[in-house]
Amino acid sequence: MNLLERELHYPLGDTLPQPGEAMEVAPGVRWIRMRLPFALDHINLWLLRDTLDGVAGWTVVDCCIDHAESRAQWEQIFETQLQGLPILRVIVTHMHPDHIGLAHWLCERWKAPMWISSTDYHVARVLSTAGDTLAGGEQAASFFASHGMTDPEALDKIRGRTNYYAELVPAVPDTFVRMLDGDTVTIDGHAWRCIVGYGHAPEHIALFCDELKLLLGGDMMLPRISTNVSVHAGEPEANSLRLFLDSIDKFKALPADTLGLPSHGKPFTGIHRRVEQLQEHHRDRLAELLEACLASPLTGAQGLPILFKRQLDVHQMTFAMGETVAHLHLLWFSGQVKRELGKDGIYRFGAKASTA
Repeated sequence: MNLLERELHYPLGDTLPQPGEAMEVAPGVRWIRMRLPFALDHINLWLLRDTLDGVAGWTVVDCCIDHAESRAQWEQIFETQLQGLPILRVIVTHMHPDHIGLAHWLCERWKAPMWISSTDYHVARVLSTAGDTLAGGEQAASFFASHGMTDPEALDKIRGRTNYYAELVPAVPDTFVRMLDGDTVTIDGHAWRCIVGYGHAPEHIALFCDELKLLLGGDMMLPRISTNVSVHAGEPEANSLRLFLDSIDKFKALPADTLGLPSHGKPFTGIHRRVEQLQEHHRDRLAELLEACLASPLTGAQGLPILFKRQLDVHQMTFAMGETVAHLHLLWFSGQVKRELGKDGIYRFGAKASTA
């Protein structure tokens, strides 16, 4: 456990639900953990006892990617963990593949509606049918090239990743129920308030229940890792990191004893301190980048090793490049550096001209 984690508390210790099983973390709230074939090797999903339109059953929060192993684990859950009751609805916190990938399958199998923000629903529909423009394809390659990525092999791999999203999210339900910031979703008689978050996904929805003191934080409030916050080809002028930092500040208004139920990692308390940790982390990274920019104009590719010290494969590189640009954009939008487009078509961020 690192020093930051020692400032948080894990009420369940190292106890984890076994594959294909669910573990109760609060009355009527059960934790499922499914494996992912990535460096981030798992996702937490949640089963909540519910009654909808007079029918008793379960609400599912998030789904995992569409993968044979994930479907098999869900089949085991259906057989052994649902107490003979149906799934009544599927809530998706946001449109990333590990959260929405199997929503189409779950919704069709159980004739259950999907609840999600409108923005994330429509982005998922586009990416699953029209090709990936966030992490692959010509548009993404051109975007990364404009921020200094010059390795032909890496750019070719990015160009070739046009089906990355659709492979993990082959379909999205035809209809959805829209969730908005401040909405209340009643689950088993308990009121869960929708808290919108930006920067990580277009319109991420976390859910907080004051009565149970529980936060289903999705990817906006993770205990161990820093959520990826990126600028993407589809929105190349975004100030994603500013949006993210403003979003997580909302969680400071929650009760201090709130139990965080994150999408990755273990249930934890200490959300106020975790917000501070994330803000401190990004403040320090911004300071490092600013120092480098003031010394000499910097491209995103040149800033990447300042933020990421380890070796990265192409998949990880796309996330790292997007996050580096997000940090540079915050410095630029806040007026701490200027951005210039060179004759080579590459953006550089450097010191502003002296007015003295």
